[in-house]
Amino acid sequence: MGKLKAIFELIRFDKQYGTILLLMPTLWSLFLASGGKPSYIHLFIFISGSFIMRSAGCVINDMADRNFDRYVERTRERPLASGRLSMIEAGAVLFILLLISLILVLMLNPLCIKLSFVALVLTAIYPFTKRYVQLPQLFLGAAFGWGAVMAWAAVRNEVALPPILLFLATLFWATGYDTIYALIDRDDDIKVGIKSSAILFGPYTGMALTILFFLTIVILFTVGVISGLGHIYIFSIFLVTIGLLYQVVQIRRGMEKIALFRLFKSHVWVGIIVLIGIISDILAG
Repeated sequence: MGKLKAIFELIRFDKQYGTILLLMPTLWSLFLASGGKPSYIHLFIFISGSFIMRSAGCVINDMADRNFDRYVERTRERPLASGRLSMIEAGAVLFILLLISLILVLMLNPLCIKLSFVALVLTAIYPFTKRYVQLPQLFLGAAFGWGAVMAWAAVRNEVALPPILLFLATLFWATGYDTIYALIDRDDDIKVGIKSSAILFGPYTGMALTILFFLTIVILFTVGVISGLGHIYIFSIFLVTIGLLYQVVQIRRGMEKIALFRLFKSHVWVGIIVLIGIISDILAG
């Protein structure tokens, strides 16, 4: 049971907010591409795939960062950092997850299969960007946004402007909310030499978040316009805008680590509100 518990911790089984954040842009695109009526098989593939790939990303991250995690207060008890799992055991878990994801991808069309290689590369390289790139959160945003491109391709068998815009919106959105997350570890990251947007932006973090969230909103609004979405969707974007402005104000005032973590997790609701807006607007039309 000890090993099983460690594996569950390795894939963050009890912390599924990461899966939801990965899933939301995918569902935005899936519902838009299908006119609000995605097939059950596509829902199954992309919901399951988001869980599997997020789990695989967590395993790769912990394998890459095991020697850093033991010096960071928040991560020192992770299974690999604490020695409760070996690299071989983590590698076996990763192999199984990637095998399942391959099975899911093979159920999609050839274009999606090709696009899935990009998703795999983004998932694999992100953990290592924290060592060499000043803004690794951009790579996380790319990984989290690529599902929007794949979902659209699964339905329409093409890559078009709407999913590309959703990808860009997610790129900026995820960079923003992961910057909030990085604020929690900023002091420890500086000590161990890990790079992050929270360190890069420094005292200008509030301004950077304002720009990132502004770009997110503008692009999401543009998606609504070119996709023919109406007042319900626009209202959902308005609600999200108010919520993001509130977050920036709170961060500018200064926040404790626990409050920052709650703020980060609240972005799950940002994604859900946008999804509700898309679905409700399509069905109302």
